[in-house]
Amino acid sequence: MDTPPTALVILNWNGKQLLERFLPSVVRHTPGFVQLVVADNASSDGSLEFLHRHYPEVKIISMKRNLGFAGGYNEALKQLEADYFILLNSDIKVTPDWVDPLLGLMLADPGVAACQPKILSLASRNGFEYAGASGGFIDILGYPFCRGRIFQQLEEDHGQYDHQAEVFWASGAALCIRREAFFRAGGFDERFFAHMEEVDLCWRLLHLGYRNIACPRSVVYHLGGGSLPASNPRKTFLNFRNSLFALAKNLPAHYFYPVFIARLALDWLAAVKFFFGGKWGDALAVFRAQGGFFRYFRQMRAQSRGVPGSLPPQMYRGSIVMDYYLRGVRRFSDLSFKASIARR
Repeated sequence: MDTPPTALVILNWNGKQLLERFLPSVVRHTPGFVQLVVADNASSDGSLEFLHRHYPEVKIISMKRNLGFAGGYNEALKQLEADYFILLNSDIKVTPDWVDPLLGLMLADPGVAACQPKILSLASRNGFEYAGASGGFIDILGYPFCRGRIFQQLEEDHGQYDHQAEVFWASGAALCIRREAFFRAGGFDERFFAHMEEVDLCWRLLHLGYRNIACPRSVVYHLGGGSLPASNPRKTFLNFRNSLFALAKNLPAHYFYPVFIARLALDWLAAVKFFFGGKWGDALAVFRAQGGFFRYFRQMRAQSRGVPGSLPPQMYRGSIVMDYYLRGVRRFSDLSFKASIARR
């Protein structure tokens, strides 16, 4: 395989303990031609001192303040000279030869903008992990799901999704992306701050005619919850708000407004469920998310001008909410969708 200029970038914010635990596997199993970079979001926990002391070969890009996932990566990638970027969460353990399948795929097909490895759970080594599993999709109402994960239902990995697949989105937890495509699409939207920014980016890549691929020949293990645990209302706020952001930016008007009304109703139902489940902070976060969305409503809709009038073929036309809660669908392979386009 050729050795194209490639930078592997880990975004860090007060993650010294994660760097201590996971950086050794990254250094050990990443080819020498790949530049290793830590982009630091103004950490105050001694992360930089640790890197200077133990990993002087790692390039450090320091931000003056916490720019979030989206802003931190945008700022860091602008400063790097590489044809390909590999974005990696600081809580991921990589495996031998994990880089070659990703870069080989990208080099073989210039129409591929982004790809991801198979992401398994570090806690349950034979199970898929929430943040991407074996490639992501989204339904007509903006709810993401994956090969190997529907909502909180995680499948065990028996090789059922080991075929290379065209997907709607590739996970930002472990994302290989073409530099040209990243900047042509405008990079991550910094208004998202964190969560679902990669779904929005991959959607914009589809608008531009690129494809996104899951490459399960490459395998990594993800701890998950390294920055915000699932129980944190801040995470609930970002997920609900940013989902609406992605819909508003990327759907043409004749799809957006009916979808938007349905989403508001479902989000209210989610808030009620949180409330009666004793998760009052999450219930409030849903309504705060809607308020945060309306602040940017006009901006987001203005950005939708010029998007294709038809939906991408990689989008699931049904409702994963209805499939999960009413039809009892728990596995991706049980969907009528079955991602037939992913097998092209």
